[in-house]
Amino acid sequence: MKVKNIQKVVGPMPIGDPFILGAYHYDKYPAGNGKFGPKASLEGKNLGNDFDRNADWRMYHGKEIPGFPFHPHRGFEIITIAEEGFADHFDSKGSKGRYGEGDVQLMSAGSGVLHGEMFPLINEDKDNPMRLFQIWLNLPAVSKMTEPEYKMLWHENIPIAKVGDDVRVKVILGEYNGVKSIDALPHSWAKDPKHHVGVALIDLAPNATYKLEAVSDTMNRFLFFYDGSGVVNIDTYSMQQNFIADLAGGEEIIIKNNSERAKLLILEGEPINEPVEAYGPFVMNTKEELDQAFADYRKTQFGGWPWGHEEIDVVHPKDVGRFASYNFGKDTDTPTK
Repeated sequence: MKVKNIQKVVGPMPIGDPFILGAYHYDKYPAGNGKFGPKASLEGKNLGNDFDRNADWRMYHGKEIPGFPFHPHRGFEIITIAEEGFADHFDSKGSKGRYGEGDVQLMSAGSGVLHGEMFPLINEDKDNPMRLFQIWLNLPAVSKMTEPEYKMLWHENIPIAKVGDDVRVKVILGEYNGVKSIDALPHSWAKDPKHHVGVALIDLAPNATYKLEAVSDTMNRFLFFYDGSGVVNIDTYSMQQNFIADLAGGEEIIIKNNSERAKLLILEGEPINEPVEAYGPFVMNTKEELDQAFADYRKTQFGGWPWGHEEIDVVHPKDVGRFASYNFGKDTDTPTK
């Protein structure tokens, strides 16, 4: 069966091994207030835990600026796709940066890291829409306690596979239509081509058709229709916006856009096939390892938070532009055109 299931996404995406979690955020933020927060009333919002799906925009765990103030992770990799808007990154390993408007961040939590990701509302004279995916890609047991790593994929450098004039595939991980992605992180499950990990954004013009090649009968494959109107046909099935399809990895899949321009996220890969024990910010293999993760965090704070301002939402100055800085400024990286 080419299409195993199609269902509406309400909350986290229903995906599976090697992926742990898929979150899609689309927030129609208003103009900024000059302090990176919204120029709008926060009355009625559950500040510190604002996840109201019926609202046009959310503060998430931020109280003054939307986003996720510093919190710990261990045992998996985070792929953050900032298609619209901006994110400000800080972590306990001395890295920081601002990215957005199509950039992608790869971060392996490995043995443990604290990081914060805030969404500064930079524009004060117009709205600040934000569209962001966060994908948790599991690490195999042999890699869970490796050193944390962080790397930027600037949108200017992310390879694009063009299929005729009507299809563009932004290749974040893996290979599509002969176009290979930038290298994965060294300990990522995506590093080995035999694992068939693919993460890409597919942009279809009206009436365009795209073919996903048959790859592997054991591979998991998920397709999320996140932006557009009308329907997208997958072989004989129809899928509306905000629906996700669980597809056969060993079958050729034909996608036909019957809407206006349609945008889709593809996630695929061979399963790691190891036990998973996950709770909150940690993803391990056993209950004992999970307990140890909490104990280690209580003891070490994974190096602690070196950026100060523990009680407020930390962001960069307005005009710094997009950048990444590593090891407390010893190494830097900025977009190249």
